[in-house]
Amino acid sequence: MSEQLHFIHKYIPSEDPTNRTTVLLLHGTGGDEESLLPIVDIVSPDAVILSLRGQVLENGMPRFFKRISEGVFDLEDLKLRTRELASFIEASGQIYGLESNEVIALGYSNGANIASSVMLTYPALISRAVLYHPMIPFVPANSPDLSKAKILITAGTNDPIVSSDETIELHKMFQDYGADVEIFWHDQGHNLTREELDKTTSFLSES
Repeated sequence: MSEQLHFIHKYIPSEDPTNRTTVLLLHGTGGDEESLLPIVDIVSPDAVILSLRGQVLENGMPRFFKRISEGVFDLEDLKLRTRELASFIEASGQIYGLESNEVIALGYSNGANIASSVMLTYPALISRAVLYHPMIPFVPANSPDLSKAKILITAGTNDPIVSSDETIELHKMFQDYGADVEIFWHDQGHNLTREELDKTTSFLSES
């Protein structure tokens, strides 16, 4: 995985030169590298930021991988895009001097799904993840070792896109692979809520 930084992205260094946390921002369908920046100001204001734009267009809207229909993913494209994102994480660590930093993924919807896919395929690259309204990206043929991973899943009990059953099943999958994982529920839909951001802040502040 030696490719250059082929994603359109935004890199924002921390004002604290001793900071060892990099937040990787992965937007939902139709977002871009600007979409989730306001969230970091709330949940981890001192972090180094790497914010990406998905390379796939669906009716002009950026995504991180193709889908066949709502909730049905193009698994071959997902595999390719997962490898590309893993390459980006490795290359950015070298180019921006982040090799020693802890990488925390914050992904919303489609961005959460690609973050999950990276963790299931390259478990050493992301140490912690906040997955807003994720689905199950795929079921690995071989069980990855996620014993060092810490994951927060947030979900809406009235989400019209992601069922509560799928959220619970994803939680169990991560648990089975050894991750320290929890679900934070709210009673709204697929939208992000202030309660989720408050939970994210407390999750990221824990050691």
